[in-house]
Amino acid sequence: MNSKVKDYLVLFGVAGVVVALDQWTKWWVRENIEFSGMWLPDSMTWLFPYARIVHWHNSGAAFGMFQNGNLVFTILAFIVIGAIIYYFPQVESGDWTLKVAMGLQLAGASGNLIDRLMRGKVTDFISVGVFPVFNIADASISVGVAVLLLGVWLKERQDRLAKAVEGNKSESVEKSIQVESPVNSAEES
Repeated sequence: MNSKVKDYLVLFGVAGVVVALDQWTKWWVRENIEFSGMWLPDSMTWLFPYARIVHWHNSGAAFGMFQNGNLVFTILAFIVIGAIIYYFPQVESGDWTLKVAMGLQLAGASGNLIDRLMRGKVTDFISVGVFPVFNIADASISVGVAVLLLGVWLKERQDRLAKAVEGNKSESVEKSIQVESPVNSAEES
């Protein structure tokens, strides 16, 4: 199988699983919790002040920012999805963090885009403390950014280690040349 096809299978596989989970959880919330209602299993009521499932709508960006920007964020989602699909084949084959990050970003953009196109707003339901209410797609975008940053950090670390090893090799060669030079000079005399 072509390596690009395999890469796209990874991209669409990661995105597909996350989008399916996102859409299923949003459907469950819409079907089981009235709008602005709240739910928490009886065995977990101790979590109430800190975490709960609520039913909320959002016409803005992730975490409720920029309300009433549905059209702008719909267009932006199409652009992001297109850019990810276009640039994905250019990712180095060994750069798994960027591949996973792009899959998560694709999933987040797609999950919320589906809501915007089908309902005109995004269903949010995860409420943690005073943090804005969010959903699986929003979390996927955030985790994708975290994985991307982790990948950048790992790549920079790997590059620094490679330079240090290369620097040590060069230093060793220079020392061996310096050590050999006086001996060679004495033999020539």
